[in-house]
Amino acid sequence: MFAFNISRIEMKVLLITQYFYPENFKSNDIAFELVKRGYEVDALVGIPNYPEGQIYNGYGLFKKRRENVKGVNVYRSFQIPRGKGGGLRLMINYLSFVFSSCFNVFFYFAWRNYDAVIVHEVSPIFQAYPAILLRKLRKVPVYLWVLDIWPDAMMSGGGIKNRKILSFVNRLVVNIYGQCDRILISSKRFTESILSKGDFVDKIKYFPNWSDDLLKVDSEYPIPQLPDGFKIMLAGNLGRSQNLDAVVQLILSLRDIKDLKWIFIGNGSEKEWLDNFIEANKLSDVAFTLGRFPLEAMPGFFKKANALLVTLRSGFPHLGMVVPARLQAYMSAGRPVLAMIGNGGADVIKEANCGYAVPAGDYEALATIIRNNVLVNKEAFETLGYNGRCYFEREFQKDICIDNLCRILKEDF
Repeated sequence: MFAFNISRIEMKVLLITQYFYPENFKSNDIAFELVKRGYEVDALVGIPNYPEGQIYNGYGLFKKRRENVKGVNVYRSFQIPRGKGGGLRLMINYLSFVFSSCFNVFFYFAWRNYDAVIVHEVSPIFQAYPAILLRKLRKVPVYLWVLDIWPDAMMSGGGIKNRKILSFVNRLVVNIYGQCDRILISSKRFTESILSKGDFVDKIKYFPNWSDDLLKVDSEYPIPQLPDGFKIMLAGNLGRSQNLDAVVQLILSLRDIKDLKWIFIGNGSEKEWLDNFIEANKLSDVAFTLGRFPLEAMPGFFKKANALLVTLRSGFPHLGMVVPARLQAYMSAGRPVLAMIGNGGADVIKEANCGYAVPAGDYEALATIIRNNVLVNKEAFETLGYNGRCYFEREFQKDICIDNLCRILKEDF
């Protein structure tokens, strides 16, 4: 049975997020870990339907809208599922959660006493509005955890280029930042973008993402046989943001090195394209897509990898600020990192000395590093993974990050 501290309530917190258990997001960790530390936590969340776009078994629009999960009181707002993720359907999904949650705040949560409201701001940023409404009604301080930069994310993720739409959303973002008491940033590089929208310097606090400690996860989960050779592995979502165009060009530029094997773990919108490219270019002897596996399988995969690859799209400044969540997971596994990313992630890799990073999309530069540095001195490259593990233990362990959040909350309590 899940046990938590009931002897003393530290604070009463409302967590607002569109995504929550049984969906796999960091909002789960925030809620469950705060409960373990003696906080009373309510969570105003959506109906679980991510990533497939279909409501999870056991849930429904009018079913299981309230429950207690590991000590967290969960309230699910009415929400239209995201379906196949088309632009219009996604907007309906986003707005249905926002309007329903504002309704719930006005008629229910405004009558409860909270010390703080935390917004887990993965896209869209509009889910901050229910928290802002509660702030207006009850003077509850709002802590906005920024994991993506808007309206920039609309361009990279949604392909929106209309200047009038982007300008309108930018004004909304400025208003949201202005009405939040604290802006928690997952990447230090977000500071410049946020300050370009207003004088919010006194509101900003660094609160990075974290990873499960993969060295402590049961690694007995069976995994398929991997090919012999020097294995470079990319694990996680295989979507537009991962810039797989540059990855396959990297593979082509190094195809003369037969010992190099490229392993892809995961699924996503670009996996079918990747499979077709591998087949069309006769790369099936060096590139392998293995599909999605549970977290329990990752230690086994990472243990067999010689390098872990992380990539992001180029041409979108906000993606250059992001520290990809998979980077923390890679570092927790103690494996050296190869990266084609912007300065947000590159700063961490450089500070930790855990691998090599080149600008997003610069496959030629990374190919040169692999050919002239990595493969020439494999033992020295291997030690970079140890550096990453040490940095993870200092900066990105879950307990360290949640303790930091508690300190931030208590500064204003």
